[in-house]
Amino acid sequence: MEEKREKALLVGLNITSTARKIDDIDINESMEELKELAKAAGAEVVGSLIQNKQSRDAAFYVGKGKVEEIKAYCDSLEATMVVFNDELSGAHIRNIEQVVGIKVIDRTTLILDIFAQRALSKEGKLQVELAQLKYRLPRLTGMGGELSKTGAGIGARGPGEQKLELDKRNILNKAADIRQELREVKKTRETQRAQRLKSNIPIVALVGYTNAGKSTLLNELIKTHKDYEQDKEVLAKDMLFATLDVTLRKALLPSKKEFLVVDTVGFVSKLPHDLVEAFKATLEEVQYADLILHVIDATNSSYELQKKTTESVLKELGADAKPTILVYNKIDRLELDIYPKNHDDVIYVSAKKGINMDKLLGIIEDALMENTYNVTLLLPYDKGDIFSKMKEKYNVENFEYGENGITLDVNLMEEDYNIYKGYILEK
Repeated sequence: MEEKREKALLVGLNITSTARKIDDIDINESMEELKELAKAAGAEVVGSLIQNKQSRDAAFYVGKGKVEEIKAYCDSLEATMVVFNDELSGAHIRNIEQVVGIKVIDRTTLILDIFAQRALSKEGKLQVELAQLKYRLPRLTGMGGELSKTGAGIGARGPGEQKLELDKRNILNKAADIRQELREVKKTRETQRAQRLKSNIPIVALVGYTNAGKSTLLNELIKTHKDYEQDKEVLAKDMLFATLDVTLRKALLPSKKEFLVVDTVGFVSKLPHDLVEAFKATLEEVQYADLILHVIDATNSSYELQKKTTESVLKELGADAKPTILVYNKIDRLELDIYPKNHDDVIYVSAKKGINMDKLLGIIEDALMENTYNVTLLLPYDKGDIFSKMKEKYNVENFEYGENGITLDVNLMEEDYNIYKGYILEK
């Protein structure tokens, strides 16, 4: 039996006082994004309201009169829930629900719900659950009279302990358990990462706003590898947060050298801080990348805002100083194919149509090879272990067996250059 879709009325507050504004996000663009988020969560959007106000109302956020207007609007549209564009306190939610008579949620709850639906890995599910618990804890007070009743049943009575206190304790205990599980998962990931770093295979991380086309770009890049199979592709859909879990895949540069591509969770404006905190462990992969591809949707009118949002999250992760290439994607959907020329750190592509993908690979190679040395090595025959390592690590194809040993051309990373420079025949 198909689950009935909820009908959502969207509500936004536009602070007109510049002194009280907390960001420069355009209210109409933000509401359009909220609409896409609601759709991604599985709701049917039946209407949208914006309240222009100098400041937030202490009791009803948008004001008592506007809440009564929202109730009338919900009744006429048969809405089953109201979604606010900002984060609400428990008291706000309780006060508004008492007037409108239907479920009230905020933008943070909506994003957390989408993440809960989309997380596939054990780590992803744990991270979302932890973020949900951290969000819920300060909102227990004021979220309904039933939470102030005394707990009943064995082990829950005590000397007048309130159900509210039990709920708080349960949340804190559950959060502690999840953190412990995440620590175990992190240990496993750190072991895997250490092995990757030891292999010295360059790592390229894809970051950007949700639905910018990162997964599509990853799928195109991995097609260059000799071991490519279609089942190695990741889900790529035209929707917000289509994929959440970090994915690593192998790809090849034009020189046939291997590199790893890391796809990360997409960002969104007003991304809940708890969610950024929860996913920091996963996003650590960006910190270990040799190069970042910042993927931007060239067709989105708010691409500059989205670019700033991604940059702010990268700064929070301590990865803002990494070498970065700006990849403006989806140029096949532009009405006019007039856009600036490609540069060393900026390129215009269509991952879906394969436009300029060869040029992108060339720019990636130039960036990764910046600290490498193109040399010819002469390895004596008793150094077959070094030859095997070079073949595997650098995909060496140009080599010859001679009287004094094996001659091979290779682009050595700085670390290997310092180790094997004694075997250099010529630069």
